[in-house]
Parts: sequence; C-alpha cells; structure tokens
Amino acid sequence: MLSGIGPMELLVIFLLILLLFGAKRIPEMAQGMGKGIKEFKKAMKDVQEEVDIASTPTRSPNTLAPTPPANQVPHQAAPAAAPVAAQATAEKKEQPGTPAA
Repeated sequence: MLSGIGPMELLVIFLLILLLFGAKRIPEMAQGMGKGIKEFKKAMKDVQEEVDIASTPTRSPNTLAPTPPANQVPHQAAPAAAPVAAQATAEKKEQPGTPAA
C-alpha cells in the first residue's frame, strides 16, 4: 500500500501538514513526539527489569541447604573387610591342634 506513494505525493502531504499546523508548530510537535517515544522506551525498560527481577529466584545467605529427596538414602561408608579377614587368619594360627599352614 505504501509502495504506491511517490516523491510527489510525499511533497504534497508535507505541504498540507505545513499549511495546517504552521512552520512554528511542526518542530514543537516533533519534539513532543520525541519525548513521548523516549518516555515509552524508558517505561518498557523498567517493566522488563521488573519482570527479570521477579523471574529470578532470590536466595538469602541465611537459608538452609536443600534437603535430599525422600526416596534417596544418605551415603554410608562400607565397612572395611580387610581387618576382619586378617583377624580370622590370626585366629586360625592361634587355635591349638590345627596344623600351621
């Protein structure tokens, strides 16, 4: 639709705006539009920052560490098997009536 507007049509539109609003009023209107756009961009930035802050979870340093899930058993160290085996061989050697190996 805009591709049909040529340079002559744009010139006619500009002259009509100049006649309707006057040469003094056009810069004031442009300045007002610029301020409005600037204000709108600032408001959009503020809203985006608020959304970003609200979407990130905050964690204070005084909170406790998260607890493990209920179905997870805490890790326990396995008992050492080597001392038990060494003790059993020592008992065999001390038993009377058994030949020493």
